[in-house]
Amino acid sequence: MPERSARRNGIALTERQRIAWLRLIRSDNVGPATFRDLINHFGNAEAALAALPELSRRGGSTRSVRIASEADAVRELETARRLGATFIGIGEPDYPPALRQIDGAPPLLAARGDLSATRLAQVGIVGSRNASIAGVKFASLIARELGRAGYGVISGLARGIDTAAHRASLDTGTIAAMAGGLDRPYPPENTGLLEDICSGRGLAISEMPFGWEARARDFPRRNRLIAGAALGVVVIEAASRSGSLITARLAGEFGRLVFAVPGSPLDPRCHGTNGLLKDGAIVTTGPEDILQALAPIAGVENLAPRQAEEPEGDGEEKALQPPPTENERTRIIDALGPTPVEIDDIIRHTGLSASAVYLVLLELDIAGRLHRHAGGLVSLAMAD
Repeated sequence: MPERSARRNGIALTERQRIAWLRLIRSDNVGPATFRDLINHFGNAEAALAALPELSRRGGSTRSVRIASEADAVRELETARRLGATFIGIGEPDYPPALRQIDGAPPLLAARGDLSATRLAQVGIVGSRNASIAGVKFASLIARELGRAGYGVISGLARGIDTAAHRASLDTGTIAAMAGGLDRPYPPENTGLLEDICSGRGLAISEMPFGWEARARDFPRRNRLIAGAALGVVVIEAASRSGSLITARLAGEFGRLVFAVPGSPLDPRCHGTNGLLKDGAIVTTGPEDILQALAPIAGVENLAPRQAEEPEGDGEEKALQPPPTENERTRIIDALGPTPVEIDDIIRHTGLSASAVYLVLLELDIAGRLHRHAGGLVSLAMAD
């Protein structure tokens, strides 16, 4: 049986740090990877916020970068408290431990419900929205048995398989990863289910602001949360172009186990899952297939945060190296192009220090001139 009470490692953010973190991640051109690099370079979010205008200018932007105001951050924190939610930083004890290990993990998660749900080793269950009766029954069976074995179930609050998985694990611990804000459940018909989750042993999480209506491009980010927070992902009834296959692909990239339930080759809802089996997913015909595969890795988690952990204390200054010269900056930019490359290759190609290369990439990023790709690759954003 996996550990039900994992060690709660981490450093709690002060209120001042939490406001600064929220301002930074809500500012223009600052995503999770950029946030991490800014904290690593400047030491804390307040120093990073102060540096954004100069970074943008040096990166070649002709417009002033929009920086989220302190009033906006305080307002969002007050909204969270009013709704019974909170924001968890990546280095804090209640942040999902498996999620913090992936590249580009959200530095802040809005969370509502029972935070102890993050202590459970999670298994993702995803699948078709227009699931068959058999698919719904099987998802419920899997979720129930995983809960009895001490695992939590994480899914995306969608119709069909997701709904069945959440409902079957309400009493044992379930996490709903949301594509929109915590106050904007999708689909709206699952508002009641969301309330059941948050009022019981479950938790809802999102990296999006309150009031954010989920758009099509937000669902892959939601899928990333599911794949990152889980030790493995079970796919039940997924069509060839299903979003569940995105979750499975991400799970594979993160080194998670991928389970697929075989289905009839005549049912379009099973084409994706059968394809996963051809690609090496674990054949799953019952809960024991999942439990046996998870047994060697459950409870063996590196809980130390990999990124974006501020030092204790507010406003500590970090000694910074001088910015790169114009000649060095030009060499780095000339080494970039529309084709994604590894940062280590840029360092080797230019012969410059890693700190100089990372700083110039930050400048380009804040100026909106850099694209970040999976696997830590980067490319230059070409002008229209």
